[in-house]
Amino acid sequence: MSSDNSYVRWFSTITMQDLPLVGGKNASLGEMYSQLNQHDILVPNGFALTTRAYAQLIKENDLETKLAEILSDLVPENPDDLLRRAEQCQNMLYQATLPESVHTELMAAFEQLTQEYGQELTVAVRSSATAEDLPHASFAGQHESFLNVDGASLKDACMRCYASLYTPRAIRYRIQNQIDHSQVALSIGVMKMVRSDLAASGVTFTLDTDSGHRGVVYTTATCGLGESLVKGNIDPDEFYVHKDRLNTGYRAVMKRHLGAKQSKLIFAGNQVEEKVCSDTERQTFSITDDEAIQLADIALRIESHYSQLAGSSQPMDIEWAKDGLDERLYIVQARPETIASKRAQNRFERYALKTKAQPLLKGKAVGHQIATGNVRLIKDDNDLLHFTPGEILVAETTSPDWGAVMKEAAGIVTDRGGRTCHAAIVARELGIPAVVGTDVATQQLKTGDVITVACGKGETGEIYQGEQAFEKTVTQLNEIQRPKTKIMVN
Repeated sequence: MSSDNSYVRWFSTITMQDLPLVGGKNASLGEMYSQLNQHDILVPNGFALTTRAYAQLIKENDLETKLAEILSDLVPENPDDLLRRAEQCQNMLYQATLPESVHTELMAAFEQLTQEYGQELTVAVRSSATAEDLPHASFAGQHESFLNVDGASLKDACMRCYASLYTPRAIRYRIQNQIDHSQVALSIGVMKMVRSDLAASGVTFTLDTDSGHRGVVYTTATCGLGESLVKGNIDPDEFYVHKDRLNTGYRAVMKRHLGAKQSKLIFAGNQVEEKVCSDTERQTFSITDDEAIQLADIALRIESHYSQLAGSSQPMDIEWAKDGLDERLYIVQARPETIASKRAQNRFERYALKTKAQPLLKGKAVGHQIATGNVRLIKDDNDLLHFTPGEILVAETTSPDWGAVMKEAAGIVTDRGGRTCHAAIVARELGIPAVVGTDVATQQLKTGDVITVACGKGETGEIYQGEQAFEKTVTQLNEIQRPKTKIMVN
């Protein structure tokens, strides 16, 4: 047990009530570790370096005023100005001196974790901000995390986490959500590393991410570390499990899709390395049906628990990892789903093309809208400087650093990625259509082309040449009259 004045809190002593002290990510990890272990939900053990440690770092290095002065007259729409000031803030934090009292507790806790897991222990070091993973705003991907960290590198990883509180994307996100920079503090989670580089990882949602339908559990999975899935570098495997059928004992995958899984991320020493997936890996699902059902079971228990805490139905966004050493499934994060679950349930929008042209390209549809615009092909960050509001952003994948530009896009098209990749998440949040996983969009489209991005036909998104006419219809479901015809079923 940790004292109230210590800089370290073990997951076993943390609940969601401790969010101001340990941030959103760590509060959720502690909640699951301390409250759900008895429900066969495996969460790796670990501890949080609390926001008290961050406050002590700021105080002893006299940083509060200095950081405020750097950002006082920031123009976030100016990417050069934002980048310059963000680098100043990051360098100031990274080069600060970690208070000796904080360092002593940090290393003592790591040694205790080593006694539990053995001398070969490596850990995941994860940022956890106090304005992160909340029901009204998700900071997912805004701050840095570091994997497979040993004891010798632990302090450096923590300092890099602190510095990531002031990345350009984190600064911009706080401004967009009207959150005062000085009111956000950073906790750091240190947890046993799950060796998913030797197996698989993914994301599970307790609703359909596009329609918002709450009757299914939707899982995406890939070989190796999950970062390649979230960034959109690969097309993942997909699994759907029906909640009601699962609850009544019908344990089967309702639908599955074999993803291309072009590559995977593995560890090469302390570094992460991208490796092309073998033909066998690409032609085989990264997890079994039984594992997909097990994940659905776990997800429903987590959803039930967090719904009780919230006092209302709370769909969840859950990160998981399969350890290649013990072949077990671990939950490494759970947060409220903040996009599809917030849509009006009594309103139905339908977009439909009026023309019958042949599509140039197809991919996975994100959303149900249709948009027309000029292509802006993004091959590197320099191309972002020429982006004009209302254009269609076309890229191999997207990056969290592109937030300001993506906010101005009429639509997004990518070569790679699935429905839970970064491009898809941002498109849903902005309410714009995206077609991901086209394979060849960056080869067939060029800057200046006029295209139509259409996601109104269900799972398949289509790209058309030129401006295609379309219509939008809105139906208020509570205004539909009940039919007089009686329905009879044999």
